[in-house]
Amino acid sequence: MRIVVIGNGMVGYKFCEKLTAKLPAGAADVVVFGEEIHPAYDRVHLSEFFSGKNAADLCLAGTSWYGEKGIALHLGDPVQRIDLVNKTVHSYKGLAVPFDYLVLATGSAAFVPPIPGVEKEGVFLYRTIEDLEMMTAYAPKARRAAVIGGGLLGLEAAKALLDLGIADTHVIEFAPRLMPRQIDEAGSDMLKDRLQQLGLTIHTNKNTVAITGEECINGMQFADHSVLDVDMLVISAGIKPRDELAAHAGLQTGPRGGIVVNDKLQTSHPFVFAIGECALHNDFIYGLVAPGYEMAEVVATNLAGGDKSFTGFDMSTKLKLIGVDVASFGAPFIGPGQGRTLVWQDTIKGVYKRINTTPDGKYLLGGILVGDAAEYNMLLQTVKNKVVLPPDASEVLLGARGGQHSGAGSGVASLPDDALICSCEGITKGAIAGLVQEGCETLDGIKKSCKAGTGCGGCVPMVKDIIEDTLKAQGKLLRKMVCEHFAYSRQELYDLIKMKKLYSYDEVLDELGKGDGCEVCKPLVSSVLASLWNDLVLAKGNDTAQDSNDRFLANIQKGGTYSVVPRIPGGEITPDKLMVIASVAKKYNLYTKITGGQRIDMFGAHVSDLPLIWEELVAAGFESGHAYGKALRTVKSCVGSTWCRFGLHDSVSFAIKVEERYRGLRAPHKFKSAVSGCIRECAEAQSKDFGIIATEKGWNLYVCGNGGSKPQHALLLAADLDSETCIKYIDRFLMFYIKTADPLTRTATWLNKMEGGIDYLRNVVVHDSLGMAEAFEAEMQQLVNNYKCEWKEVVDSPELRKRFNHFVNAPGEKDPQVQFDGMRDQKRAREWK
Repeated sequence: MRIVVIGNGMVGYKFCEKLTAKLPAGAADVVVFGEEIHPAYDRVHLSEFFSGKNAADLCLAGTSWYGEKGIALHLGDPVQRIDLVNKTVHSYKGLAVPFDYLVLATGSAAFVPPIPGVEKEGVFLYRTIEDLEMMTAYAPKARRAAVIGGGLLGLEAAKALLDLGIADTHVIEFAPRLMPRQIDEAGSDMLKDRLQQLGLTIHTNKNTVAITGEECINGMQFADHSVLDVDMLVISAGIKPRDELAAHAGLQTGPRGGIVVNDKLQTSHPFVFAIGECALHNDFIYGLVAPGYEMAEVVATNLAGGDKSFTGFDMSTKLKLIGVDVASFGAPFIGPGQGRTLVWQDTIKGVYKRINTTPDGKYLLGGILVGDAAEYNMLLQTVKNKVVLPPDASEVLLGARGGQHSGAGSGVASLPDDALICSCEGITKGAIAGLVQEGCETLDGIKKSCKAGTGCGGCVPMVKDIIEDTLKAQGKLLRKMVCEHFAYSRQELYDLIKMKKLYSYDEVLDELGKGDGCEVCKPLVSSVLASLWNDLVLAKGNDTAQDSNDRFLANIQKGGTYSVVPRIPGGEITPDKLMVIASVAKKYNLYTKITGGQRIDMFGAHVSDLPLIWEELVAAGFESGHAYGKALRTVKSCVGSTWCRFGLHDSVSFAIKVEERYRGLRAPHKFKSAVSGCIRECAEAQSKDFGIIATEKGWNLYVCGNGGSKPQHALLLAADLDSETCIKYIDRFLMFYIKTADPLTRTATWLNKMEGGIDYLRNVVVHDSLGMAEAFEAEMQQLVNNYKCEWKEVVDSPELRKRFNHFVNAPGEKDPQVQFDGMRDQKRAREWK
C-alpha cells in the first residue's frame, strides 16, 4: 500500500505520526512532498521566531525521524499535478509517484485583499519562516509599520513588528472590533486598551483602498479619505484554502474554496482524502490546528483498518496575543431569550470575563475571557460535559469566598472519563488517568506516552490535576519534588535547611542535592535561605542563584534598564524626602510614577548608576522597597483618625508599624497589606494578602485576599483585636504561610488548596491547634532582628558595588557606543496625554 501525502505542515506531519503508530513496520510505503525547504514546524508559535528561536527550534521532527519511520520525504519539491486516472502525482523536480491512497494536507495561504499596490517593496505576508526572514531583513529600514488584519494572525504579526524594534506600529481592521469571530464588543475594547498600552495604535472600521509609493511603500489610503504614512506593511487579513491542485485535478471544491469532503474525509474521489485547512467539511473550513489533528486521526485510523468519522469540532480556543490572554469557548454569543449573561470587568487591570448560562442558570453555554484565561480549560469542560453550575454562577468567574467553589470549580474529579482534556492530540481524562494507573506518574511521562500537553500547552494544568487526583485515589503519597536535583518538596527543604543550619546555595546542594542545580531550584533555595535567616541576598555566594531582579536589587525593565522603588511606609512622606526623590529622578533622567501602593517608582536607571542612586536615597533616610523580591511590597493606608472625620483609629501609624516589622521578609511569593481606619475601606484592605480594618473595639484582621488577575476577597480571621494581638496573629499567619506554601503561590491560592480552608487556618493561627504559636512568633522576631537594608549594604561595601558595572574589564566606565533608550520620559508622557 503506497500512501502519498501532499503537504508537510503541522497536519501533514501529524497524519504521518499517527499512521506509522497504527501500522506495523513495512505495512505501507509513505511518500511526503513538502513545498517548503524546512521539515514540518510549529506554526502556532511562529512569532517566537522573533524571540530568538530558529527553524530548528520550531521543527516538529527532523528529517532523520522520517527516515526512521520509513517515510520518503521530498522537501522543496511541490506537487504540480495530480493524475487521478493513473493515480499518480507529478512533482516540480520531475518525480512521478503512483499512489494507492492520496492525502491532501495542502493547508491554506494568506488571503491578500485586491488592493492596488500590494506588490510594492516593503509589503509582506505573515505565513511562513521565509516570510519572517524577509521581514527581519527589511525591518531595519522601517520607522513606522502597519498590519492589515485585527484577527489572531494580524495581532501576532503586530507583535512580530514590535519584536523587530518598530515601536510605531499600527493595526488596521476592517470590522468594527478586533477578533470579531471570537470576542464581543466589550471584550474587544478591553483588548484594544491592553494593546494600546503596549504601544500599538489600533484602527477599526478602516477599509484600505490603496498602498502608495513608487517602488517602495510610503503610505496607505483608506475609504474614509484618511491616510497613514508607513514604510512597512504586513498583510494578515485571513486565510484561503490551498485547493488549486485539487480543483485542477477535477476534485469537487466549494464555491468559496476548499476541497469538499464527507465524514470519512474522502473527496469526490474515494481514494483521495483532504485534511486540515484545505478541507471543506459540511461547508465549513476549520482554521485551527486541533481540528486538523483530529482529521489526521480519522484518516490514519481508517487507512489502518479502523472505522472513524469526523463529525465536526468545537472551535473554542485559548490564545496568548502579545502577552494578553484571550479565549472564547462554547457559545460566546447568545441572542435575546437564549439564556443569561454574566459579565465581570476590571478596567484597571485589563480583564474582561463573560459567561452565558441557560435561562435557569443551571448549565454553562459558553463565554469570553480577555486578560485572564486561567480557567479556560475547566470552563470548556464544564460546557462540554454539562456540569451543573454552583447556585451563584459568579463563582465560575471569581471563585467562591472561603475556598474552592462547588460545581464547575470542583476540579477534574467532577469530569467524566470521556472529557477531552488535550484537544490538540485528542486525549481524554480517562486515557491520562489510565496511564497514571499503569505507572506513568509524571507530567513528562504523560507527554512522552500520549503527547498530551505537547501542542499549545493549554491543557497542562488539567493534566497535572488528573495525575494528582488519580494518585490520591490510589492512596499513594504525593511528593512534590523541587526538581531533578532535589528529591524534596519546598516544605521538606525548608525544614532540612533549618535543622542542618545551611546558609548558602552551595552548602544546600552539597548536603541535600545532586548535580549542578538549575533555574528552578536555584531561586527556590535562595528564597528559602532568605526566609530562614534574612541574610543579605547577595551574601555567602547566593547572588548567582538568585533571579535576575534579586541579583541587582531592582526590577529589570524593557530595554535593559532598572527601576528604583524606595520604601515609603504607610504612604507617609515628608516634603524634604519628596524633594530628594525629585532631585535624584532629575539627576539620573528617570521616569517617575506613583504606584498603587502609595510609593514612587523611578524607571530607566542604568545598572552602574544603581549604587549612586541608592547612596543619595539612603542618605536621605530611604531604604529598599523590595519591589524586586518575593517579599512584602507595601502596607497601604488611608489617613485614618488623624485627618478623616470617619476614622476610628490611627491607620497610618499602625500601617507604618506593620510595614517596618515585616519589611524585607522573603516568602514563597510577594505579598501586600493595607490598614483602613474604618469600614469605608479606603485602603482596600480586603484585597490584600493580609488586611486590617479598624472597628470601635480594635482591629479586624483579614487574610488571603488577592487583587491580581484573579481577584479574591480576603476572609475574616479574627475580629476586634488590640494592636499587640493583631501583630501576633500576623506573625503566626506569615510564618505558617512561609513554611507550607508551594513555590510562587500567593496566599489566596494557598488557602484555596488548604484542606479545611479558613476554619483550619483560624485554628492554627488563633487557637494554636498545632502548638506552634510561640515558635512562629519567635522565628518571626528573629527575622525582624536580622533585617538590614540591602541597598545600604551595597552602598557601604566596595566589594558589593563592584557587581554593578556594565563591563567587568572597565569598572565605572560606560561604553560611548552603547546608547540606552529609556522606557518613556515625562515629556513624552505629557504629549500623549
